Amino acid sequence: QVRLVESGGGLARAGESLTLSCQYSPRNIYNGNDMGWYRQAPGKERELVAFMRRGGIRNYIDSVSGRFAISRDIAKNTVYLQMNNLKPEDTAVYYCNVVDPRVRTNWGQGTQVTVSS
Repeated sequence: QVRLVESGGGLARAGESLTLSCQYSPRNIYNGNDMGWYRQAPGKERELVAFMRRGGIRNYIDSVSGRFAISRDIAKNTVYLQMNNLKPEDTAVYYCNVVDPRVRTNWGQGTQVTVSS
């Protein structure tokens, strides 16, 4: 059964940090693919904010570059997103999933991040 479980969200003040986790199963689907963190703010479409290629190369959108860091632990079937110096505009529901839309699976429930100024 395909499963994505995001956690670690919550309330934060501007400038604070949060670490998100995404545990996935089964591993044979996700470990062989580039994995990304997405977010969806109220009234906006879901966007890819960070992704990590199987070879370890990481990419970020400009608005989070230098503040967010994506990592993964293959042995734990988990992808992380370290978010530093949070800003109110980072407020959104955060999701993880495969980057390639051809193999992307159903979305998990996401984890809410709310940043106050």
